[in-house]
Amino acid sequence: MNPRIGLLKPYPFERLRALLAGVAPPPGLAPVNLSIGEPQHPTPAFLKEAVGANLGGLARYPLTKGLPELRAAIAAWLARRHGLAGIDAETQVLPTLGSREALFAIAQTVLDPGEHDALVVCPNPFYQIYEGAALLGGARPFFVNATAATGFATDWGAVPEHVWKRTRLLYACSPSNPNGRVTTLAEWERLFSAADRHGFTIVSDECYGEIYFDESAPPLGALAAARRLGRTDFARLVVMGSLSKRSNAPGLRSGFAAGDAAILKDFLHYRTYHGSAMSNAVQLASIAAWNDEAHVAENRRLYREKFAAFFDHVNPVLPLARPEAAFYYWVAVPGDDEAFARELFAAAHVTVLPGSYLSREAHGANPGRGHVRIALVSTVAEAAEAGRRIAEFVRARASAAAPLR
Repeated sequence: MNPRIGLLKPYPFERLRALLAGVAPPPGLAPVNLSIGEPQHPTPAFLKEAVGANLGGLARYPLTKGLPELRAAIAAWLARRHGLAGIDAETQVLPTLGSREALFAIAQTVLDPGEHDALVVCPNPFYQIYEGAALLGGARPFFVNATAATGFATDWGAVPEHVWKRTRLLYACSPSNPNGRVTTLAEWERLFSAADRHGFTIVSDECYGEIYFDESAPPLGALAAARRLGRTDFARLVVMGSLSKRSNAPGLRSGFAAGDAAILKDFLHYRTYHGSAMSNAVQLASIAAWNDEAHVAENRRLYREKFAAFFDHVNPVLPLARPEAAFYYWVAVPGDDEAFARELFAAAHVTVLPGSYLSREAHGANPGRGHVRIALVSTVAEAAEAGRRIAEFVRARASAAAPLR
């Protein structure tokens, strides 16, 4: 067996199941699951119809590189959304099976498993795939904290130069999971400069990039930042995007990698062995999704309604700050985050994810401790109901903890 398998830590949702095991919520209360970031809005009808209309593609093996028409559709979307006219669909775009598998697989392309002191720099809190990719690629993760003290910005300036020298890969996540913060142009410039000095690859996870609240201010993406800074070849940069959140189609498993042509050439070579070609039927349906913006704007409208409804119920008793983007509230809670999540489930049949499950102890702190992640992925009505139950729970908990006079 691969000895590195033993380095992998339990996934957050395994830990959550263990935490809630044996807890009996009140009978008669319907469950509300706010723990997992799985979109629950209906998949657009036109996308389902496109899948059905292209089932004939199942009769052919798909190309790992993807259909030229799909690469062209993704390149055209990148040009519209990020101002990237001129991106080369042939060499700078590669379809992937969503973003998760690509985020994992690219580390196996970039890292040298024989280099025993290599580091992969990750934000903290973080998406656990980054850590697993680093460990199975033969490297060690180096975590960079994002806390309230930094405005939940990942503190890239705190990374020592000796760490940058050993860095081979850096994962960024913008908008961030779990706090929804968007990386600024100045922060991208800092990261690009470090990559230039030390030759490491930056992978930007932008799966939440189309969930934002101000239609006039879409989040800055890494490719757009590079272009603004004159980095027209996207040197040492790869961005991952997905239809899962954008189009409410997590089961479609359709995404892309885009950026540095040399890295993508090696990534494609790896993927021909990895066996990760996207079904022709899915590829053809994905073209329709990338070509349509109306359903994405409607998606954002629903998220705005949900966030407002939840805020109105909860903020009076548990302070909330609306994120810049994505569909999570990252909430500081009184006391221990595991205890809060377990007691909330027992009292209100509402499931949230303890923040400490999304982060690691680093530099003397676990930046997720004392927080919970709340995923507002279901209906507006359910978001309002969850908010009402959480507010009642927080009031009752505070009352029970108040000293007697």
